[in-house]
Amino acid sequence: MGELFGTLSDGAPVHRWTLERGGTRVRVLSYGGIVQSVEVPDREGRPADVVLGFPSPADYLTHRGPYLGALVGRYANRIAGGRFPLDGRTYALARNNGPNSLHGGDEGFDRRVWDVEPVEHGVRLSRVSPHGEEGFPGRLEVTATYTLDASGALRIAYEAVTDAPTVVNLTNHSYWNLGGPGAGHAGGHELRLAASRYTPVDADLIPEGAPLDVTGTRFDFRAARKTGSGYDHNFVLDKGVTAAAEEVAELHDPASGRTLTVSTTEPGLQLYTADHLGAPFAPGEGVALETQHFPDSPNRPDFPSTRLDPGEVYRSETVYGFSAR
Repeated sequence: MGELFGTLSDGAPVHRWTLERGGTRVRVLSYGGIVQSVEVPDREGRPADVVLGFPSPADYLTHRGPYLGALVGRYANRIAGGRFPLDGRTYALARNNGPNSLHGGDEGFDRRVWDVEPVEHGVRLSRVSPHGEEGFPGRLEVTATYTLDASGALRIAYEAVTDAPTVVNLTNHSYWNLGGPGAGHAGGHELRLAASRYTPVDADLIPEGAPLDVTGTRFDFRAARKTGSGYDHNFVLDKGVTAAAEEVAELHDPASGRTLTVSTTEPGLQLYTADHLGAPFAPGEGVALETQHFPDSPNRPDFPSTRLDPGEVYRSETVYGFSAR
């Protein structure tokens, strides 16, 4: 059952599970599938929490905008105009980000209480998203399995099935600060991305035009360099969609020595330097590395498809590895 973490405003209980293996300790909430904390050692063996989180359910309800550590869906990132066509019909979604739909709408997966059951070295979260939830078609059955392997890497494996054609794009929205609590701005972290292209965006952060080459631009992270600030962009991973997770990113904190590697089956990664992160956190205090399909894919037939049909199984996996040097 996990431990009782607290209750929501309607009295619904929120439980917390602690996973520990290979020198990593992770705490996962039934509310929003949230990764509340990830504790890993620095080069001196001293553990610290390297994701931003809150100490109570009330804090997550009050500060909902940042999606701290949440399981995001049905559609991670933005859908332009809160609308998309599918099989000759246009579906209207909640517009919760200016004119656009963001991260599943007003009451996305990050705002739901999930069923949780223990599995070997982890937990499996599940819920049914009914047809029409936040405007999305199809009854969607979703599971997200969080496990730690022998090395202490955190693996999140998503699966979903539908009874009608729909679109699906799931991710975890943790903000990483490898320096630990109180370390300040994360712009000094060094990032490497296996991405030769990125998707340029308009003023509303909707992709426009074709992906562009990163060569000679501030979007070139093929060799590790400081993240700095000013990023909320999707990077086109060189490997594309893969059946097994492949390493695509490394984030390193020179001060503590902690290093995060990200491996995924997804074709894209959204780098968000949290320039608009609100209180109690300072802007830039964390770095989000959201593995995903591209933003606005349902309106972009030239992007990798996010369509899911009955009889198919949506599968996505991301692995977060930890070390220190």
